[in-house]
Amino acid sequence: MVFKLLKNRTHKVWAAILATVIALILILAFFINRYWSPILASKVKSAVLSSSDSLYNIDFSDAELHVLRGQLVIYNITLKPDTAVYNRRKLQHLAPNNLVTLHVKRLIIEHIHPFSLYFKHKLDIGQIIISEPDLNVSYQLNHTRDTVVKDNRTAWQKISKSLHSVHIGAIFFNDVKLKYEDYSGNKVAISQLKEMNLSASDLLIDSVTQFDKSRLLYCKEIVAELNNYTGKTANGLYSYKVNHVKLSTLTSQLNIEGFSLSPIKTEEFFNKTNLDRYHILIDSMQLNHFDYLSYHKYRMVHTNNMIIKKGEFILVANPNRTQDKTANKITGFPTIALSKLTTDLEIDTILMSRFKVSYSELNKKSHQMGTITFDNTKARILNVTNDKTALLKNNISTVQLSSYFMGRGKLNVAFTFDLTNKDAAYSYKGNLGQMDMVTINPATMPLSMVKITSGTLKDLNFDIHANSRVSKGKVNLLYNDLKIKLLKPDTTYGYSSKVIETLYANIFVIKHDNPDKPGEIPRSAVVTYVRPIYSTFFNSIWKTLLTGIKPAVGVDPKTEQATIELTNQKVIKKQQRLAKRAMRKQRRAERKQEKEQEKAAQSK
Repeated sequence: MVFKLLKNRTHKVWAAILATVIALILILAFFINRYWSPILASKVKSAVLSSSDSLYNIDFSDAELHVLRGQLVIYNITLKPDTAVYNRRKLQHLAPNNLVTLHVKRLIIEHIHPFSLYFKHKLDIGQIIISEPDLNVSYQLNHTRDTVVKDNRTAWQKISKSLHSVHIGAIFFNDVKLKYEDYSGNKVAISQLKEMNLSASDLLIDSVTQFDKSRLLYCKEIVAELNNYTGKTANGLYSYKVNHVKLSTLTSQLNIEGFSLSPIKTEEFFNKTNLDRYHILIDSMQLNHFDYLSYHKYRMVHTNNMIIKKGEFILVANPNRTQDKTANKITGFPTIALSKLTTDLEIDTILMSRFKVSYSELNKKSHQMGTITFDNTKARILNVTNDKTALLKNNISTVQLSSYFMGRGKLNVAFTFDLTNKDAAYSYKGNLGQMDMVTINPATMPLSMVKITSGTLKDLNFDIHANSRVSKGKVNLLYNDLKIKLLKPDTTYGYSSKVIETLYANIFVIKHDNPDKPGEIPRSAVVTYVRPIYSTFFNSIWKTLLTGIKPAVGVDPKTEQATIELTNQKVIKKQQRLAKRAMRKQRRAERKQEKEQEKAAQSK
């Protein structure tokens, strides 16, 4: 049938025209493929060189343009900095903080318009796919603010002589291998990421978008995702893991899921260091309105709010720790620690929910581990910052905490911190609601060698104003039917009762109720606690509250001294008994020796 149609002259003409067009297209494609690579190389090199002010050079080994498919494949792309230019800018204090080296084996560009590029000088691309790129980034803090440079032209103004506009619909970086070197500290910190994906949408550089601040790097949105990131701390004591991280520049939101910081095995940890051992688990963390550009350039963490949902913080005191009474622990106070951070931090609000906090300590006398827990902890923290400009506007940070002490008593505490005070001034007030006091025995028995046999806490409230030197305030403790048992270590049962001391304490020391009778005015304490320089922030809070709790239960200085004297008397009597027993034993041994000597003399 085809041959019959070709017998018609008209059909032959059209067939010849079609064949000629196809031949021309093939010849043109061959011509373009042959000569397009150097033309494209020249255009790209010129654009990169001009837009980076000669800092970066780009090169590739080959390029294939498929006209019919509208596809361009570029091989062995290398983007690297000119170190001479970088060092020269560094001396001029104009060098960027981040330096990038990139190598890509193959890059696929789809839906391109080569004639628009060649004749109209407009680079228009549908999408770019980059698979398994090898990216090296080095960070060095050359400056903390944008430097004023002589050439302050926009990217479009820099490339406008060779390109009128650049538009890319989408860019995909799949399975990125990233090596990150941070030179900002005393030692270079190296991180390597493998399971990482990057994507960018609607990249547009033209006369309109050159001043569009809603775009990052001229893209409408950049999304970075990281999976299964693991590593170890520099001291080798901890390993960390993040299941998933996602950053979107369009929403300015950073999401972190499944974060854990885990210490090495307990025995090995305490053999290697005198530091306390902690373990952190966080289900999810979200930073809203996160200023990624400031973090990328200057390591500034600026965000409107941080939301932390469900987690656990476990702290175990080091049993091998030796207390240096000459070392001032003021550096561990929150405001001082915040001011010492090398990272510029500015967080308006931190919201935390469903968090469990526990503290454990080994008592060397009881050989038992005592644990204090705070369950279902919620917190609202405002104005967490060490940024000097932000502190001029607001130097007060507040913390609202609610938790369940030992899983039972409802605890509410409000802290206020002066972020600029040299003495780390702060205040706190709150209350602990009704609970059965027997539930705190897992802490009091191992740590204080005291067992509460009965007692109901009605209310504990406190209002303290403090700094790193002294704490002053008022403590009120209301309770009923308090009875205790004093303990001593027992190798068989763990603990055994100190019968006489317990009897003395319950009869002469402990006040069983506060108030003593219904309708009476309850006992309260005005406290003043002078902090030893070796005392930590949390230890200082506990000792301040304890200073007010003791008088409420009847342990004032007088009764405490009487208890000490009674204990000392018992110790003295025990020592006297042991001394007498030793003397009797010695006398028996001497008499036995004398008899043996007499027998030996008689036998001779």
